[in-house]
Amino acid sequence: MKLPPLVAAVSSLSNEEITRYSRHLLIPDVGLEGQCRLKSSKVLVIGAGGLGSPALLYLAAAGIGTLGIIDFDRVDESNLQRQVIHRVATVGQLKVDSAAEAIHALNPYVKVERHEQRLEPQSAVQLFSQYDLILDGTDNFATRYLVNDACVLAGKPYVWGSIFRFEGQASVFWEDAPGGVGLNYRDLYPEPPPPELAPSCSEGGVLGILCASIGAIMATEAIKLITGIGDSLLGRLMVYDALDMTYRQMPLRRSPGRQPITALSDYQAFCGLSAPQGVQDSDIPSISARQLQALRESGQNVLLIDVRDRAEWDIVRIHGAQHLPKGPKTAELIEARFGKQANLVLHCKTGVRSKAVLRELQARGFSNVRNLEGGVLAWVRDIDPALPAY
Repeated sequence: MKLPPLVAAVSSLSNEEITRYSRHLLIPDVGLEGQCRLKSSKVLVIGAGGLGSPALLYLAAAGIGTLGIIDFDRVDESNLQRQVIHRVATVGQLKVDSAAEAIHALNPYVKVERHEQRLEPQSAVQLFSQYDLILDGTDNFATRYLVNDACVLAGKPYVWGSIFRFEGQASVFWEDAPGGVGLNYRDLYPEPPPPELAPSCSEGGVLGILCASIGAIMATEAIKLITGIGDSLLGRLMVYDALDMTYRQMPLRRSPGRQPITALSDYQAFCGLSAPQGVQDSDIPSISARQLQALRESGQNVLLIDVRDRAEWDIVRIHGAQHLPKGPKTAELIEARFGKQANLVLHCKTGVRSKAVLRELQARGFSNVRNLEGGVLAWVRDIDPALPAY
């Protein structure tokens, strides 16, 4: 859908900038006016991770005047497989600082605004109001719904991208789009999936190069919106399959019965990631890594069941654990193999998937089963740091 330019061309270019952006200026659809629109724009990128990295680099190279970055995380070695804005030398730094260094090294004419905090409902609308356009490269549903609702309340368009393993998706959402054609993320996903069915890239993995493909689409859509060129992805979902090397487009329509967004809420609870206020998750018996180690050292007969995927099991495992990947019949297999009276401790990478299996076992009458708090990562951190974390 073709939209009018989002940003007015109020900034002018220096001689040095004319030289730098000359290949843009030679394109009739962009030209001097379009480049001035880019320089006049303020774009906020949420997350300096897999999608934020290529998007930030290309937006900086394109000459966006002000780039905001919001991210509370620090650079980790596991990020470097796909988060190309970071370097070995910046491992341990705040991602906003690492990203700002790379942007300044690439284009000193870009102003970088750093927001070193977690995006929260209390501040999201005010923050978004300071920018012309938002790019959402986050990897969890709670933040995606927060971004969507805050953009609706702030009246801002945003470009959304998502990646998992070999597939990526991208679209543009803008509730207040000209012409009454506004859509938002809730038209695509009216309700979030259960947490155990929505693994992040840290649990399910992602092909690193996929970030470049989807991040480039996001940056392209941002430039098109700012300058008013081409047809935006508003009203369309772009799906990319890297294995088949195919792009598919699906039309998006306003979801029937969608309720107006009037305020922000508790998105952790909405996505099933926390118990409702005043309610404790006491129906899930748990055990810490140190408590489990003490039980094993005391000679107690504890059966440790690993419900992760085979690829994760091959990377790292707890000595003595048995592997039964989470699936539709996992609880049935555990009951058939070990019986309801077995002393079981379930675990996955962080504890989410194993908690889901534990609930299934409770429904079958198991009473002596616990969930390992923090999963394999907690075991590596607290008991056996010689094992690799992933």
